[in-house]
Amino acid sequence: MFISDWTDYDPSNMNLSSVNISTAGYQRDTFTTAVVKNVIVTVLCISINYINGTLLHTFRKHQILNSNPRYILFIHLVINDMIQLLLSTLLHVISYALHKVSMPFCLIILIIAVAATQNTPLNLAGMAVECYIAVCLPLRHGQICTVKKTYIFIGLIWVASAFNILPDLFILLATEPLQFFHSRVFCARDYVFRRTVKKRDISHIVCLVVVWFTLFYTYFRVLFAARGAAADMTKARNTIVLHGFQLLLCMLSYVRPIFEQGLTSLMPTQFLSIRFASYVIIQILPRFVSPIVYGLRDQTFRRYVRRYLLC
Repeated sequence: MFISDWTDYDPSNMNLSSVNISTAGYQRDTFTTAVVKNVIVTVLCISINYINGTLLHTFRKHQILNSNPRYILFIHLVINDMIQLLLSTLLHVISYALHKVSMPFCLIILIIAVAATQNTPLNLAGMAVECYIAVCLPLRHGQICTVKKTYIFIGLIWVASAFNILPDLFILLATEPLQFFHSRVFCARDYVFRRTVKKRDISHIVCLVVVWFTLFYTYFRVLFAARGAAADMTKARNTIVLHGFQLLLCMLSYVRPIFEQGLTSLMPTQFLSIRFASYVIIQILPRFVSPIVYGLRDQTFRRYVRRYLLC
């Protein structure tokens, strides 16, 4: 038998609710079910990261792509998706095979996973602003959106995400005994950083409010600028709408614990199935959106990526 009441989770946003705790220890996966779940997750991870890796290789090979700020921001979004998917799949498999890991290893994985998760909405806001500048300030676009400034912006995104998780680490170092850092633990953010759950929720709300405001502002500015019905402006407006859709997918991971609690209260005997289904739908499948919506939708990128997708 395999212990799986702790599996199928997003490592950066797991909520150890009373429902989960009360159910823990009573439901376990059989060997066959455990193998099937891990095979499904691993195949999805390899398939999606293969596509994302192809986009990354295409970007690296062609100067028309890697010298364009728009594609630089896009490929940064793809890299974040690859990091999140790889780490969540790794911890999913570990939770079945080992259940607990050493605290130093867990801290490294969690810090990277949380930072990558926080990067996504900030990166989407940056892509929306770049789109707004290209449409509404075309004469200044080349001056404002340079390659150097784009990489500086990406660096600032990582700094902002680090400031989101590093205070949790400092509080952990100050409040937990030394033995805690030499122990083996179940690797989830709300378990390791259990003293800063409220801070995490507040930071999520602030981040999402800022990003949604940015998307709405850029969308309506582009909408008013598109009164002339220019094709480029219409495409830009649709792109910002897609950014909003991507942000909605990001928000699903924030409300996932509430969603799971609600379904578990209705179907308590299906706890493990609910956890696994929500993990696949909310944590894995949205990573497939970036290459489909942005990479394959864009004519320039699609023209080059065809050469490498099946190689």
